[in-house]
Amino acid sequence: MPDIQETWLGSALAALTLATPALAHPEAAAFAPTAFIEAPEIVACTLENGAETQCHRITVGYLPEGLEIGPFCPADLEDAGGIWDWTGENAGLYRIDGDFLRMLDALGYRFHDDDGNVYSVDNATERPAVDHACINVSADESVEITMLLPVAPVMADAPTPLGTVAKVGVALDGVPIFADAPEIQVTGHMPALDTCGGHIDPGGWYHWHGASTDIETVFANENVAADCALEQDASAQFGYAFDGFAIYGSVEADGSGPTDLDACNGHVGLTANGDVIYHYHAADAFPNLPACLVGVPAQDNFSTTATAGIGAARTGEDGRNEPPRPADGGVGGMPPGFDQAAKAVGVSAEALLAAMEAAGGPNADLADVAASLGIEEDALRAALPTPPGR
Repeated sequence: MPDIQETWLGSALAALTLATPALAHPEAAAFAPTAFIEAPEIVACTLENGAETQCHRITVGYLPEGLEIGPFCPADLEDAGGIWDWTGENAGLYRIDGDFLRMLDALGYRFHDDDGNVYSVDNATERPAVDHACINVSADESVEITMLLPVAPVMADAPTPLGTVAKVGVALDGVPIFADAPEIQVTGHMPALDTCGGHIDPGGWYHWHGASTDIETVFANENVAADCALEQDASAQFGYAFDGFAIYGSVEADGSGPTDLDACNGHVGLTANGDVIYHYHAADAFPNLPACLVGVPAQDNFSTTATAGIGAARTGEDGRNEPPRPADGGVGGMPPGFDQAAKAVGVSAEALLAAMEAAGGPNADLADVAASLGIEEDALRAALPTPPGR
């Protein structure tokens, strides 16, 4: 992979030269009419670099009207559910079916009983009673989500890596977009994605973990037998990243592959909308989202009325659970103090634990953890519990 800083710099300079502010702005009119539950507004906001500016404030529901979701977990080994990006031995994108689950069983991850019935759990309302369960969360139709997108995107001094469940942006259908879902090797469980690359957060709202309108390009490249019910268009705009720059499919408007992509999978070029701007492209392999953001997102750019999950404002009020997080080989446990630490720095406990595991577990570099979560290292150090024996 190209060096993030080096390849980002070239695109940043090109963007400053070629992209006029009028062309670079997010447009509320680009979203689907069914995306919002309230009319978008332009409000004062503060970027993560401290700059005062204006943002589009958009409010969406738990699921856009008319969007059909699922399947997620198969009922048994004869059934086929959604998809999963397995990162262990025999890594790749798989349909969640009998062949995949038998492979996981052979690798030490048993997701079914002796009769072939798949262990499936709504982890928002119950804790798994087994070491490995397929997660299928129930929706909360009352949830509202508020997001901020800078009106005038600003290039950052350096790109921001997007770690596990990091905030990526929002699709034109109003569905939030997040980076990789937590690995089975981290939590013990599989939060299954449907065949368009989304699932329901523990807070009860649906979100994407892939560019859904170009996901069948991925299926073709990775030989996955699956279909997404959404209309597929590999050149169309999928959404906006939280830095305000647009995300397009895996090809240019003329069907050719994009060139001169930086480490965030973006470049300055002509889009399907006829604009010459900096924009991101989806990849042709899963996960097909940008690996980093080149711009500066707004502070407090994602909040929900949910009682669990990312951005929850009322954590624990109605009994919905955060995701299960096995610790020390137990089922559904959590390292002591992690819930409080996560709340103190404004991220989900799931995201904090996954970022720690990805950066080395007990020996994680906290600077890397903070960068992947988009928070200050000093704040993270102050919030984390003292490791046992220290």
